[in-house]
This record gives sequence, C-alpha cells and structure tokens, in this order.
Amino acid sequence: MLFSLCLQAQHLKWTEEKANTWYKQQAWPRGCNFQPSTAISQLEMFQKDTYDPKTIEKELGWAKDLGFNTMRVYLHHILWTSDKAGFKSRLNDYLRISDKHGIKTILVFFDDCWNDTYAPGKQPEPKVGVHNSGWVRDPGTMIYSHPDSLKVLENYVTDVMETFKDDQRILAWDLYNEPGNNKNFEKSLPLLKAVFAWARAVQVVQPVTAAIWNKGEKFKELNQFQLENSDIITYHNYAYIDNHINEIKELKKYNRPIICSEYMARRNGSLFTNIMPLLKKENIGAINWGFVAGKTNTIYAWDTPIPSGKEPVLWFHDILRKDGTPFSTTEIQAIKQLTGKE
Repeated sequence: MLFSLCLQAQHLKWTEEKANTWYKQQAWPRGCNFQPSTAISQLEMFQKDTYDPKTIEKELGWAKDLGFNTMRVYLHHILWTSDKAGFKSRLNDYLRISDKHGIKTILVFFDDCWNDTYAPGKQPEPKVGVHNSGWVRDPGTMIYSHPDSLKVLENYVTDVMETFKDDQRILAWDLYNEPGNNKNFEKSLPLLKAVFAWARAVQVVQPVTAAIWNKGEKFKELNQFQLENSDIITYHNYAYIDNHINEIKELKKYNRPIICSEYMARRNGSLFTNIMPLLKKENIGAINWGFVAGKTNTIYAWDTPIPSGKEPVLWFHDILRKDGTPFSTTEIQAIKQLTGKE
C-alpha cells in the first residue's frame, strides 16, 4: 500500500517550488517553432526519404547566430507506427544537431491544427500562396471513428518518452498543440487527459505542458485542465501588446514558469520589437512561429492566400529567406540585442 501511494505521488504534477527551481537553472528560453525550409510538415521533416540533416544543420546554425537557444518541434504518431526505430534514430540525430548549436528542444506530440487526413510516404507539394497547406493533425478526427487507436497512441507516447526521458537536450514535452481547434472543442478533452496520464506514468525528468490558446467559452474546460495539470505554464498569443500584457498578468497568478510557445504575426502587431522585449522583461520564454521561409508557406497569413504566389509585402511569420538573408534587418538587430549577440 505504501509503495502504491509513493508511486502515485511520483506521478503528480510538479510542485511550484520544483518548477521554479528548474526554470532558474535554464537560460532564458528564446527561439522558434522550427520546421526546416525543405519540409512541408512534421512527416516530411522526419521521414527517411526526406529527413534533411544538411538543411537542419545550416538553419540551426543561423538560429545560433541570432542567439536562439530553444526550438519547438512537432512529431507525429505515424512516423512511429510506420518506422519506429528509424524515426527515433532520426529524432536522436536532430537532437544531436540542435545540441551542437546550443539549442534545446520542446517536443510536441498531438495537434488539432490544419489538415485532417495524412499518410506516410510522399507528401503533397505546397499549394501556391497558401499558409501551411500540407500541415497535418495528429491524430485528427480519426480517433472518433477508430477508438481502438487510443492504445496505439499510448504506446507511441510512452515509447518516445521512455527513450528520451532523461535527455537534457529536451527542454520540455508539449503534449497537445491547440486542443479543441478545428471546432473539436471539448471533444479533444479525453485525449488531452489521456496523454497527460501517459506522460506522468513515464516519469520524465523534463516538465510536461500543453499551451492554452483560446479564451472562448467552448474552451473553458480544456483551459482549466491544461492550467491545472501543466508543470510549467505555456500559452499562445498572436495579439497586440496590450492584450499580451493582460494575459501575462493572468498567468502569473499560477506562480509557475511561463513560456509563450507561439507569438509573432506581423499583420496582428505581434512583433519582435514589442513582444519579445516584454517577454524578456517578464522572464517568459519567447518562442515565435516560423524561422526560415520554405514549404510551409507561413510568410502568408492564415486566412489570406495569395493565388499568384507573390511574396507579401509584409510577411506574416518567418524571419529568414532560404539563403539566410532576413526579411527585416531591423528585426534581426532587435533580436540580437535581446539575446546578447549585438
């Protein structure tokens, strides 16, 4: 009985003290949601035929030059089901490259964003001028018609976390990106609860989290669960600075480390020149969306495709072109000043 109670205690959420002690041991996290410019999705990034360590090496070198030290990287369960050993080997290689450049990784498991259908193998070419045309959900609505897949997902999460449970190259585990998106709302709650339970059972050394991203009434229960069960608080905010300041005030009430794991949408006024200084001042991790413009087409806005494929005057996301030159030299100067590179 005592052993059982101890085991249960080990599976609990980190205490505030443990979380804050952990955060004090980290450098201020700053970086990007990273997808190499040659990959349209998480599948193309890690599949054998399209894994591109040369581009990853080059682009993470550029990230190091900017003073970035953290990248948020998405996984997908069919990478594991279709090639378990190969996928874990390539993930390990990615972590080797990132560590070489002094960059830690936040790994993301599930995702409710963008396309609902997916398959291993050759991925589609980007749709001209369309934001994230090839990105895929994980597991998507498939789980509602095939509830037996839950065991597969559990085995996937457990195996990956067991493999890397003590790996200091991993900053944190982001268990579920934007649960409830694509009008799933609280239908995503059972999987969200399940993945937290699976993660706790592995007893990783890194914190686990899931970012809040929508304050709407239909997300109330999801948000409550995420905030109450995350070791560290993570959130997404693409709004102007006034909105962002108010959100920070609310999240500080939880007395835990905070990382903004998605921000920076130029059209929305979420910029490196206003939001990143705020995040540094508040000692909040700053992970923007996008790095090198490429097959994800995230220089185009979510809801404003450009059928001609013409480059928008104002990029929505991303920082650098494929040759490493910046969209804005002013932004680069601002980033380097904040990271101590200038």
